[in-house]
Amino acid sequence: MVAPAMAARPANAAQANVAVAANFTDAANEIQAVFARSTGHEAVLSFGATGQLYTQISQGAPFDVFLAADDERPALAVSEGYGVDGSVFTYAIGQLVLYSADASGVVGAETLRAGAFQKLAIANPSTAPYGRAAVEAMKALGAFDSLETKIVHGQSIAQAFQFVETGNAELGFVALGQVSQMGSGSRWIVPQEYYGPIKQDAVLLKRGEDNEAAIAFLEFLKSEEATAIIRKFGYEAGL
Repeated sequence: MVAPAMAARPANAAQANVAVAANFTDAANEIQAVFARSTGHEAVLSFGATGQLYTQISQGAPFDVFLAADDERPALAVSEGYGVDGSVFTYAIGQLVLYSADASGVVGAETLRAGAFQKLAIANPSTAPYGRAAVEAMKALGAFDSLETKIVHGQSIAQAFQFVETGNAELGFVALGQVSQMGSGSRWIVPQEYYGPIKQDAVLLKRGEDNEAAIAFLEFLKSEEATAIIRKFGYEAGL
């Protein structure tokens, strides 16, 4: 007979501070809840643009785990002494989406080429991988030069999404994970040949090297339960 999940909880539950790329907010919140029920540990999540989070880590922010929206910063964390060697792995592969809160706002690539809108929101391409992917996609479609003056930058993919939701931009490039559970609006999943793969890597930070909750959280990310949630929110599972 299988023991109840509660019986497996450690006697002294631990807590880990986790820096999470903004695009992964919804998935991370659900994973956090299941992780707590399964292990008794607590993952305290902080969201932001990957570049901004890395800057905070380099300046001594008290994070134990880093879930980035790219595969560059976790590797950099290890090489610069902030991350634990051998702990990096791909937890998700993201997909870029052109999204509008208007049900007829997006019909495909022709929406970009026609340019019949005033504002297009993207995350800051210098700090957010999804912003960089958006620029790559527009250039691949031959639309970047004509759209450049219409682009508004959010500090993160979450802010880019907010611009669209509040009507400050008619369209926006966001992560599929942000809109996969929505029944409203319109969207076009950008074919992946138009931008480089968005491999989202995780890394155990030096501060969390001996933190039981941090180590358990990263292991949980590789579990079938977490993988199912990752796929539910529009990502391909990594590893």
